[in-house]
Amino acid sequence: MNVLIIEDEQIAANRLEKLLLKSSQQINILAKIDTTQRTIEWLEENGSPDLIFMDIQLADGLCFDIFDMVQVNCPVIFTTSYDQYAIRAFKVNSIDYLLKPLDPGELYNALNKFDFLSKSYADKDTPESMALKEAIEMLKQKNYKERFVVKIGEHIKSISVEDIEHFVSQEKATFAHTSDNRKFLLDYTLDQLMEMIDPAKFFRINRKYIISIHGFNDIISYSNNRLKIHLKHDTTMDAIVSRERVQDFKKWLDQ
Repeated sequence: MNVLIIEDEQIAANRLEKLLLKSSQQINILAKIDTTQRTIEWLEENGSPDLIFMDIQLADGLCFDIFDMVQVNCPVIFTTSYDQYAIRAFKVNSIDYLLKPLDPGELYNALNKFDFLSKSYADKDTPESMALKEAIEMLKQKNYKERFVVKIGEHIKSISVEDIEHFVSQEKATFAHTSDNRKFLLDYTLDQLMEMIDPAKFFRINRKYIISIHGFNDIISYSNNRLKIHLKHDTTMDAIVSRERVQDFKKWLDQ
């Protein structure tokens, strides 16, 4: 069975690959891809594999753009860090949707479903393939978070997403840094946040930072073809766009 992995976090992609190769089925990993654009190019050149594992939030945006640009004639198992209502649509329509970190038992159950789905996806008008399209449309209509509730001592405060200039991961905790130069502790990881916020307004430049389009005042060329971001209200750490994300970052700026 030929499998394509579409995942922008290298650790998650490597773990998925390891679990798949440990399964009882004969699996060949064709490629591991981290962006929508590279996925589109790969599918145009190689066609659909037998099965795709696809993260929802990729380095250059949501995976749903892939389906708008190229025909996908195979089952898709979506993965995400954030549980939300649309999971029900995938379960009802027999299209799996796995939460990270992936549970080996759930993964193997999903692989067993592949035997029932593989032939159906060859025909774009089958109930299975139509269910995939409907589920994708439902997820496209998802509402992004507008506010986060945070605790400050004994008090509860609601902060608007529009006021957040960047999110940062520090010492195993995640903080939202606002335009009034305040920092609030959140109960989410950066992976989870990328499922919840609008990718047109926020970009994950590296493993530590997600920045807002309004959260910086300068961009400087840096060593090894990277970029250095001058954040408006945080100079405690260098905000560097990792080399593999520079091109996608420039595309994000140019929307």
